[in-house]
Amino acid sequence: MVTKEIQAQQVLDALGDQTRRDILALLRKAALPVGEIAKGMPISRPAVSRHLRILAQAGLVEHSSSGTRNIFRLRPDGFSVAQAYLECFWDEALACFRRAAEGHTEDVG
Repeated sequence: MVTKEIQAQQVLDALGDQTRRDILALLRKAALPVGEIAKGMPISRPAVSRHLRILAQAGLVEHSSSGTRNIFRLRPDGFSVAQAYLECFWDEALACFRRAAEGHTEDVG
């Protein structure tokens, strides 16, 4: 069973690589076959396929077959795991900010 923590780790690990972020940026514009993605990258087509496999395992992209081509597209709900993970830190940061602001206003009066 894959927990939310493991999913978040997979997503963040996948996002930690610049090449994978570049691939995601391309896929934000349109769904693309592997060959088209590779044309815009400074790495080989097999390397692009490896990066796409990592992104797919993290749930960030999905693909469908069209003849002999695999068309990749973003999987927006895959990003929700990372968003939820980061929001817990954001909520804590806001709570700390509120405590600091409330403490500061008490000292002013």
